Amino acid sequence: MNKWILGARPRTLPAAIAPVVVASALVGSDFNWFRAALGLKVGIWLQIGVNYANDYSDGVKGTDENRIGPTRLVASGLASAKAVKNAAFISFAIASIAGVWLSLLTSPLLILIGMLAIAAAWGYTGGKNPYGYSGLGEVSVFTFFGLVATMGTYYAQTEKITVLSFIVAIPMGALACAILAVNNIRDRAHDELVGKRTLAVRLGDAKARRGFVLLLVVAHVAAVATLIPTALLTLLVTPMSYSISKLVLSGVTGKDLIPVLGRTGKLQLIFAMVFAIALAIQ
Repeated sequence: MNKWILGARPRTLPAAIAPVVVASALVGSDFNWFRAALGLKVGIWLQIGVNYANDYSDGVKGTDENRIGPTRLVASGLASAKAVKNAAFISFAIASIAGVWLSLLTSPLLILIGMLAIAAAWGYTGGKNPYGYSGLGEVSVFTFFGLVATMGTYYAQTEKITVLSFIVAIPMGALACAILAVNNIRDRAHDELVGKRTLAVRLGDAKARRGFVLLLVVAHVAAVATLIPTALLTLLVTPMSYSISKLVLSGVTGKDLIPVLGRTGKLQLIFAMVFAIALAIQ
């Protein structure tokens, strides 16, 4: 696999795609494919930028050495720190161009939100006091890849925010957090050794695993809480959620958790597709 595709971490991209799919379905007859496409471009390239920025920052700090997870470009020597940093900036630039275009069609407020999103993306592991090292990564992911991504996509097409768009955003945020959570559970022991106090490190192994399951439960409950009868279709995904939860709770560690990351990403995408269908036919 091309090293830059590897560094972009394709398994995490459902976190960027799912909110756009669900929010666009909620829009209904006002669906605007061009604005949706711009929103999708923002989300995907912001996610890729986050991944490269994380690769760069952890690489230069040395916290990626001897890690168990997928190969990192800087730590493995596949690419220089400068090249990966540039890749992050290029990704953020592409996301920014799409975001500015979208703001010109809707509201300048989206530019400010985009700036905050990029700052959050860089500050996750970058800078002197990265908040990802203090257990706040899930808060940021829920906010930007859940609430902001979903409600932002809805606003970009309707130019309004509703309570329903907020409730619909909760499952997307919870499932995006689940992707990060399983990643941090896998790396918990190593992160603790290098002083990276993720939420999994702070909670401990057992509580972190139960927290992962809670995120999946929240996603399902929030979908039903929309009170849209067809949203019950999301319960069709519960066997997949149960299977992944059972595996995580079984105590599998290290490399055995790598496939779980991919399965969690697939869960979010499948959940989003079913949820989108439910919202479209309500």
